[in-house]
Amino acid sequence: MSALVLSVLLSLVSAFAYAGGAIVQERVAETSGSTYAPLRRPAWWGAGCLNGLGALLHVIALAYGPLSLVQPLGALTIVVALPMAALFVGRRAGSTAWRGAIMATVGLAGLLALTGTPSEQSLDGTERLLVGLITAGGVVVLMTSARAAHRHPVVRAVLLAVAAGGAFGMASVFTKSVAVDWSGSPLAQLPSLLAIAGLATTGMLLSQASYRGAGLAAPLATATVVNPVVAAAVGITLFGETFRHGTIGTVLALGCGVVAAGGLILLTTERIGRDRRESTAHVVARHPSAPASPVVPDSPAALDGMPSQPKPPHDDERSSYENVRS
Repeated sequence: MSALVLSVLLSLVSAFAYAGGAIVQERVAETSGSTYAPLRRPAWWGAGCLNGLGALLHVIALAYGPLSLVQPLGALTIVVALPMAALFVGRRAGSTAWRGAIMATVGLAGLLALTGTPSEQSLDGTERLLVGLITAGGVVVLMTSARAAHRHPVVRAVLLAVAAGGAFGMASVFTKSVAVDWSGSPLAQLPSLLAIAGLATTGMLLSQASYRGAGLAAPLATATVVNPVVAAAVGITLFGETFRHGTIGTVLALGCGVVAAGGLILLTTERIGRDRRESTAHVVARHPSAPASPVVPDSPAALDGMPSQPKPPHDDERSSYENVRS
């Protein structure tokens, strides 16, 4: 088996592992009282193991195959998760969700395919501290905004998923810096290793919270897209990386970003529309005795089939009725 074929197989298995972890997290979020860390649920620990397996396989795939191939294959997690959820937990996605997932995957794959060759630069101590503080501030702002939007589950979920994707993306940035500056002494990189652990844990907890009340597709797609976008943005601004094919590649990358964003919008609106339909059905089910709307005939011939209304008594009939009563 060639190294290229092995990298493709590892990438596909990694996508399935990530998708399985996301499905388990979403199910735990729907049935657990804890929002961020349901530590007493074995299924949550199983989801963490699946995510860890997906990350390990992804790293091994990068060792055997080119970045331009492995990274776009990782975006298949969004598409793989939808049929897996329908097969294993009976959660079917509508046509709008499928279109959104495919758009997000295509846009992300194109964006990653246009990313240039990674440089050998790394962040110095001051840059790492500054990036860490900015990331922490951004996560806090997004969490606060999500808390304020608790009446809108989908908006809250997307905000938390953005924070999760940002945390995962910055963990990749710190991992790259550690890999470039690694000298064989863990103590020299201890602050960065602690930052990686903290960012990865934060991303895991935020992604768990994002699935509560918002389904699977929208939070998963948001985190999957935001993760490499944040890492690529840092790579371009601080590592000196560029897109391939110069200005044309940059324009194409921006177009791919627009396509991915459109897919996320479709996923979000699909979930909001489903929530509204379910809310309306719930109200109707709770109040079945609500007065029905009047039936309006659509033609004169339809008047014959309508029940006749009792006529009011004439004046002479009313007077005789009053005489009898008296």
